[in-house]
Amino acid sequence: MRHTLPLTLAAALLASSAAAAAPMDLSIIDRAVTDFTGADIGQPGGAKLPVDRRLRLTACQAPLDLQWFGRDQRSVQIACPTAGWRIYVAVDGGSGSGRYAAAPEYGETIISRGENVSILVRGKGFTLTRQGAAAEDGARGEWIKVRATGQRTETLRAMVIRPGQVGIDLP
Repeated sequence: MRHTLPLTLAAALLASSAAAAAPMDLSIIDRAVTDFTGADIGQPGGAKLPVDRRLRLTACQAPLDLQWFGRDQRSVQIACPTAGWRIYVAVDGGSGSGRYAAAPEYGETIISRGENVSILVRGKGFTLTRQGAAAEDGARGEWIKVRATGQRTETLRAMVIRPGQVGIDLP
């Protein structure tokens, strides 16, 4: 019985170190870029291509940090603060400013109350994203209340950009 505890502890340590060394699931990055841009891979405004499957990135243990990159915002920078890596994904013809084919008309409700949304906070030279939920319905260009994930009562006012995405521009 005495030898069982050290063996169990050693097995647990080996399992946890193997999990920590596991590579990043690149489909998670693809989904994050789709959520960030509001467009699917290969669609106007979305990533030109999926993340190269030959990449071997360390699994990220924190939320990914996504922001527009470049003067023309033709790429999205994705970084993992805990693993220390950063990659760039080329975007097809969009800059996050609503220049997308088949965009919904103004006045048409594209976000419903309770819907999960990506909240973009943009300032001079940076864009941060956070997941949240819409506290009310909204059409493109309207300001609605949203609640960041993990916040039970605090709401923010954000403008509806496209389905599933709202934004706040800082001066």
